[in-house]
Amino acid sequence: MPVLSLSDFLWSLLIIFFMVTYFMMLFHVIVDVFRRHDTSGASKAIWLLFLLIAPLLGLLAYLIVNGQGMGARDVGAAEQSKAQFDDYVRSVSGGSASEIEAAKRLLDSGAIDQAEFDRLKAKALAG
Repeated sequence: MPVLSLSDFLWSLLIIFFMVTYFMMLFHVIVDVFRRHDTSGASKAIWLLFLLIAPLLGLLAYLIVNGQGMGARDVGAAEQSKAQFDDYVRSVSGGSASEIEAAKRLLDSGAIDQAEFDRLKAKALAG
């Protein structure tokens, strides 16, 4: 069994690093090709064939031609995801707060007693 020298190990590690980086970039470009709404299906097919036939050249060409668009689509997707999360948090927290506020108004007006308010508050906080 041959002994692996430190330089061989470091060279292999460097090669593996660049392979992983290359495949991450390639998959990101493929996802971006499918995510685009501004191109036709034929254009997407041509880009995918170019990436399949000449992967490194196709990857570099796509990044040069569509690099700014990729960044804009990534930012838009992140903003949309954040907006959806914010809406979800508002819907979850806002519902219980408004129910407790309505119950407090009923308690202050004398329409319900403290025990009924506590029951409504517990129900609103439980979900």
